[in-house]
Amino acid sequence: MREAVLRAAGDALAEHGFAHLDLAEVARRAQVGKTTVYRRWGTVTALLADLLDDMAEQSEPRTETGTLLDDLAANAALVCRTLTDPRQGALFKAVIAAATCDTTAAEALHRFYAARVAEWAPCVRQAADRGEVPADTDPEQVIRAVSAPLYYQLLTTGAPLDRAAAERAARSAYAAACAGVFRREQ
Repeated sequence: MREAVLRAAGDALAEHGFAHLDLAEVARRAQVGKTTVYRRWGTVTALLADLLDDMAEQSEPRTETGTLLDDLAANAALVCRTLTDPRQGALFKAVIAAATCDTTAAEALHRFYAARVAEWAPCVRQAADRGEVPADTDPEQVIRAVSAPLYYQLLTTGAPLDRAAAERAARSAYAAACAGVFRREQ
């Protein structure tokens, strides 16, 4: 039942956006009772939060290429694929918008990013072990620096996210990490 409701919510979100997401419509699409959806989720933002949690569980694992630049490029490419996907891109825009005024959505967004950053942080630690970046580099900050410009572009410019944007984000984060910008404060 949960899977059917989450799939229906993702479909409705991709088709009509957050402003038109309705729990009764999601229940109809999922072929479950309205009361079931209202009892389990209660609000559209709670449903979005669960959808985002499910996406975090289903996300692709980290790629290990043997160099930090290539690992960061793989991460940036994954972020671009996710944000340009009709379903996932719409979901992220909706959750980000909801997170500005709803604690349930904000907490789900924080959990999602914590899980994704934790998945990719080992590539920075491995790079530090190889001497590619300073030993005291903060892995989480490097990973966030890869995706931040991509989200910013998605939300503020409307310019398409493409391979060039992903490569630029990866190279920028890599150069900053190599220069010691993300060293932990002592």
